[in-house]
Amino acid sequence: MYAQVGALIFATSLVQLANGFFTTLVSLRLGVEDFNPALEGVVMSAYFVGFTLGSVTCGGIIQRIGHIRGYAAFGGIVIGATVGMSLMVDALAWGLLRAAIGFGCVGLFVATESWLNSKATPALRGKVFSTYMVGTFLALALGQLLVGRLPLEGATAFDIIVALFAVALVIVSMTRAEQPIVTKEVTLPYGELLRAAPVAILGAAIAGMISATFYAVVPSWMLANNIPQETIGLVMLSAVLGGLAFQIPVGWLSDRMDRRMLLGGLAFGFALAAVVLIFLPRQLSFVLPVAALLGGFMSTLYPVCVSHAMDNMAQEGAVSISGRLILMSGIGSTVGPLTGAWIMGALNLRGVFYFMAAAATLLGVVAVMRALARAPAPSVEAPFTVVAPQALHVVPEEPVATGAPSDAPAR
Repeated sequence: MYAQVGALIFATSLVQLANGFFTTLVSLRLGVEDFNPALEGVVMSAYFVGFTLGSVTCGGIIQRIGHIRGYAAFGGIVIGATVGMSLMVDALAWGLLRAAIGFGCVGLFVATESWLNSKATPALRGKVFSTYMVGTFLALALGQLLVGRLPLEGATAFDIIVALFAVALVIVSMTRAEQPIVTKEVTLPYGELLRAAPVAILGAAIAGMISATFYAVVPSWMLANNIPQETIGLVMLSAVLGGLAFQIPVGWLSDRMDRRMLLGGLAFGFALAAVVLIFLPRQLSFVLPVAALLGGFMSTLYPVCVSHAMDNMAQEGAVSISGRLILMSGIGSTVGPLTGAWIMGALNLRGVFYFMAAAATLLGVVAVMRALARAPAPSVEAPFTVVAPQALHVVPEEPVATGAPSDAPAR
């Protein structure tokens, strides 16, 4: 079992390595190509459009064709679209291709996480997913280091990204791990979650918006202001590592206090860090620690929202709850880069940080007011989920057999 699970984790780490580098690369390359700021926002938002569409459709595809074939199909989409971006430089074409990449990436993540959840025994599931998320964060961090060591122009960076995706595809396609059985999902009306946990709905949308805006707009601005690629990579690396460092302490706090108060504190912390970055001296010794704090606050908003929603809903609907929150986060992630690119064109990066700080402050005020007005729901056991930056997290479903296909191996 360890060898089979290890292969899946290693393959997904390669995907995240490629994806983490790819996101920053596209933001920087758009600056090099000198596209209109509005078009830059469209290209960066397109990824999240595809990611959101995939989050609500790829589960059915995987159930219909199986995990291995599904993984191969989604990987093929990502590879084909990445090659297409290396062959042409056009804003509209890049927008469509980035949407395809977002769709393919969410398919890879859903297939992997549901597969891991099926293979890991209850006693080992926490250890397996902790290893999975640590590998994800380290891969994303390594991807940011590549930013300063590869040329932005030409096809070299795209070729490396394609190679990483291809190796991950080979590893999973050749695995001997048995595929999960077909499962039955519990559906959830859209209005039910809004009535039960409105703070979670608002928080998911704002968390997606500010995270997507940060990763889409900030690297492009730094490049446009002649900041070296190595420095850009270090700043983005600090944000990723800050996100990793915050996960365990925030998870501990999440299980010991009203999650809405914690969410408000995280939102206010993000807003403060964003404003402080505006006025800091442009020296790495000042910027990197605050960037790490910003990344830490930013990366923990969404998982606290998920935990709060789970407290207020029946646990049998965990997958549907996750799907609704992913949709809201995806909408926010789509709007964020579009709005951020427009604001940067009109008000420079200061306006972008003020925009993110204002959105976080709104969330903080709503969360705290709601906490003061209504008593918290009882916490469920170990509900906090570590979430990697740049990726909407899909909560894996607990398998419920509805009859395995005739050619499915026995479990």
